[in-house]
Amino acid sequence: MIRRAPVLLVVAKAPVPGLVKTRLTPPFTPHQAAALAAAAFLDTLDACREAARLTGAEVVVALDGDLAHAVSEAAIRSALAAMRVVPQRGEGLAARLAAAHLDASGSFGTTLQVGMDTPQLEPVVLAEGLDRICAPDGPDAVLGLAEDGGWWALGLRRAGAARCLVGVAMSTGHTGADTLAALKAEQHRVEQLASLRDVDTLDDVLAVAGRSDGRFAALARALYPVEVAS
Repeated sequence: MIRRAPVLLVVAKAPVPGLVKTRLTPPFTPHQAAALAAAAFLDTLDACREAARLTGAEVVVALDGDLAHAVSEAAIRSALAAMRVVPQRGEGLAARLAAAHLDASGSFGTTLQVGMDTPQLEPVVLAEGLDRICAPDGPDAVLGLAEDGGWWALGLRRAGAARCLVGVAMSTGHTGADTLAALKAEQHRVEQLASLRDVDTLDDVLAVAGRSDGRFAALARALYPVEVAS
């Protein structure tokens, strides 16, 4: 039987002004907030592309929204040209996440999913997480918790295990803990990845820009030229 390559899955939303990063307005305009989202998306794709090179994985993007109205449309389309893109489906974020894992790799493929809110993500962290769930003695899942109580990464040895997400309330201060509990309730062995900070608020923008390089950090410094958090 031919074994399918593991998948690095990016769940993303087209960076359309007024529809993304609305918690950043103000101080940013809707277009500036969307530009920050676009920069974060492109940095994330870069990290996944490099991690795929290191591991032999395939990059799949589950995309919601219309790129025709997105900031940085041309750059995003160029980056996506070498990747498999699938539409998001399902009612509610939890259902869309579960469906994205299945659409990316089938029930028995291996997936490691991230969003577009951690532009500071380093390829080696993704590669190490994927190596763990692909290892014969590795866990059934890896989970990267976010500092706001959510999670930034979910890796599954069998993508069908993402069905446990459907019962988890997303975007709360306890989503990470609830996801961990849901995985363990189905007897999955879980290892945790390093915690990262999601970009949702101005404080997040400044903190992440102060700890990273790339498009997002450069744009954040240009749009909000104050001393960033260390």
